[in-house]
Parts: sequence; C-alpha cells; structure tokens
Amino acid sequence: MILDILRLLLFPALMAFAAASDLVSMTISNRVSLALVAGFVVLALASGMGLHEVLSHAGAGAAVLAAGFACFAFGWIGGGDAKVAAGAALWFGFDHLLPYLLYASLFGGALTLLLLQFRRWPLPYPLLGQAWLLRLHARESGIPYGIALALGALVIYPETEWMKAVDFAHFAMR
Repeated sequence: MILDILRLLLFPALMAFAAASDLVSMTISNRVSLALVAGFVVLALASGMGLHEVLSHAGAGAAVLAAGFACFAFGWIGGGDAKVAAGAALWFGFDHLLPYLLYASLFGGALTLLLLQFRRWPLPYPLLGQAWLLRLHARESGIPYGIALALGALVIYPETEWMKAVDFAHFAMR
C-alpha cells in the first residue's frame, strides 16, 4: 500500500512543486531534480524493475539531459528546466518519452504566447506589490518552462507503468 501511495503521489507532487517554484521564482532547485532521480531509484528497486529496464529509463534521462544542456547552452531554456525534463524522462523511459516531449512542447508554446500577451498589458495597481508577478510580467524575463514540463508530465503519467501497477482496490471504501 505504501508503494502504491508513492506511485500515486511522489512524481506528480515533485512536478507540481517544480512548476510552482518556476512560476514564483523563475528557478527550479536542484533538489527537485535530485528527488526525481532518488524517487525513481527507490520505486524501481521496490517495484522489482529489471536491470535492462532501469538502464533503458536511465538512457532516456541521459538523452534528454544532453539535449537539455545543449538548449541551455544556446540560452533557449534554463538549467533547472533541463534537469527537470531529464528527471521526468527518467521516470517515463523511451516508451513515453516522445508523447511527453510533444505535450511539454505544446504546453510550452501556449504558455509562451500567453505570457507574451500578458506582458503587453499593464499590471493593475493592486498587483504591483507582488514581486513574483512583477518578475513574470517583465519583458526581459524568460518563460517559466517548468510549468509546461510539469503539465506535459502530468498528462502522460497516468498512462505509465507506474500508475498501471497501482492496486486501486486498496483504496476502495469498504
């Protein structure tokens, strides 16, 4: 039952935290990425995932990390975004990687368009005291892409083997 609770909550909670953190501070702590890796390792071991499958998931994470750091080097995304995307790829493996990246890209494009429009309007006076909102509104600020990464991950996660392994009968009311 504890394993099922971890499968249900750990990854979604970490991704939601990454999104919220990126929204309010435009940064994602390395601790979130490290927690994604540690959580994967713990659940993979506890679930009895085979070595071949663990290595395949690690390969997906490494591939996204390499691509993410290339994007970071060009200034297209932040370093925290690259690491969180790699952490999510670790959980998804190659089986769900392409749909994840597609959803994250679509959400990222929509978020970018919304923020560009938002930044064209003046902030209402009562909101001017909110430092995080001023940072988000500033035209020279980047896009908190962690939001798109988290949304893409939360759309894909229910389709993964992690969720399919949950025994929902434990949670049924008796």
